Parts: sequence; structure tokens; C-alpha cells
Amino acid sequence: MNQPGMYGKICLVTGANAGIGKATATGLARMGATVVMVCRNPERGESARAEISAKTSSPNLDLLIADLSSQGSIRKLVRTFTSQYPQLHVLINNAGAITPRRRLTVDGIETQFAVNHLAPFLLTNLLLDTLKESAPARIVTVSSQVHSKSPLDLDALRSDSDYTASQVYRKTKLANILFTYELARRLEGTGVVANCLHPGVIATKLLDHYMGGSHEAGFGSGESLGDSPENGAAVVLHVATSPEIDGLSGKYFYDNAVRETAPVTYDEDHARQLWDVSANLTGLTSWPAPQYR
Repeated sequence: MNQPGMYGKICLVTGANAGIGKATATGLARMGATVVMVCRNPERGESARAEISAKTSSPNLDLLIADLSSQGSIRKLVRTFTSQYPQLHVLINNAGAITPRRRLTVDGIETQFAVNHLAPFLLTNLLLDTLKESAPARIVTVSSQVHSKSPLDLDALRSDSDYTASQVYRKTKLANILFTYELARRLEGTGVVANCLHPGVIATKLLDHYMGGSHEAGFGSGESLGDSPENGAAVVLHVATSPEIDGLSGKYFYDNAVRETAPVTYDEDHARQLWDVSANLTGLTSWPAPQYR
């Protein structure tokens, strides 16, 4: 998997219509990859696809529509993708949400936890067979440095007693890292690596909402204080494509370097417990999950 030679590689990017996701899809297209953009809104998704196509002249841009707050929609997305593509070399779990007020999804799960953690957990698990068959392959999950400011209470995942948007967001970013580390342990020897990252403080609507903005939901991107989406995408692209990452798994990156994460993220018992809870919440209890070597 040589940079910039991503020709022949198939990459799936969630939340690709704006912000870091769109900048990441643009970068992959410039490298020659086939880019499958996953977006929630068809009109915004098509507009982003057309914009990236004009910038990169890439003939290999596809758009799939999915609402990542819905497990049924995620399963439909996987069925559609696997019916059209025989391989997947890079999966980028980028999409995220911050909801100012507590809301439940169609599955009865608090929205931030559903979109930010359970969606990448379910999507990744459903695509594992395809990723293994495509090895070497990479799974990249966008987390955040704010993970270090939050404990993860597995008995309070519904956030129904004390909902504060920024606190719940931190919890989901911690879950991203625990998931990545546990996934990496389970994938040892398969040729599939799993890593996560902090993209920096990026000017998106997500940042607006984290700082207390009044928008209804944190899907997408807008103007705000912070670095450019392109700079955030540079970290994602490094982890997704750089030959320096070959063979590295279960790592957290920031500014293109491996960094330490909060002590709780290295608690393997805690990570396994989160995995089991997530499997139950997504109906993957009987799914043939990868086994430890």
C-alpha cells in the first residue's frame, strides 16, 4: 500500500460530504484510489461527489447513502457495498455527531453513542470478512484528544440521568479508542490493522456543537474556530496510506506520530466488556467475531 500509489485500492469513507470526511475522500481520489463515499443526505452527498470529481478528475468516485444512527441502514449499506465491490482495502470511520439535547435513535439508543461508537463497531464487524480477504487492509477510526477527560461507565451508556453534550461526546471518543485497541488484538495475524487518531482541533460544525453551539445535530461541517479540514484529513490520510504504518496496529496517532492515550484505554478487561456490550446492542452476539491467537 504505497503512497501516493493507491491505484487499484478500494476505500470507504463515512461522513464524506463535508469537513474532514470530504477532505479525506478528496485526498484518496487524488492518490488514485476508488473512493466510496458514505453520506446521510443524498443531495449533499452528490454535491460533494461532484465537487471532488471536478477537483481530482477521478473517474472512481461512488456515493452510498446511509443513516449511521440506524442499525438497519448500516446493514443495508454493507449489503449494497459488498454486492458491488469484491474488496475493501481501507475503511475510514470518520462520521460523527454531537446532539445538544439527548435524543434516541430508531433503535432506542442515545444518538451520540449510536453514531460515534456503535456505528463504526457494527460497520467494521460486518465488513471484516471483506477486509480480511483484501489484506493487507487498514481500519482507521477518527477519535479525539478529549477522550482523556472522560471515564466510560458501561452502566450509564444511555446517558438518561445527566446529559451534557460535550461529556457524552468525550465518552464516545474514549469508546473509539477502546474499540480500536481491542479490535487490533483480535485481528492479529490477519493482515488487517486497526488504528485511531486525533485529527486536531478542526473548524467544523462538530466543534461548534462541542463548544456549545445551538445547531440541532452535529453531522457535517461548517465555519468555526480551529484548523482546516484539509489539515485534519492529512492525519487521516497518513494513517490510511503511509508505508510507514505498514504492520502497525492498535496505535493512536496525532500529528503523524504515535501518541499515548489515557491509562483506562489500556485496560483490556474494560475493552472486552465494552466489546460485549456493543455486540449485544448491535445484535452481533452470535456473530463469528475474530478470536484471539
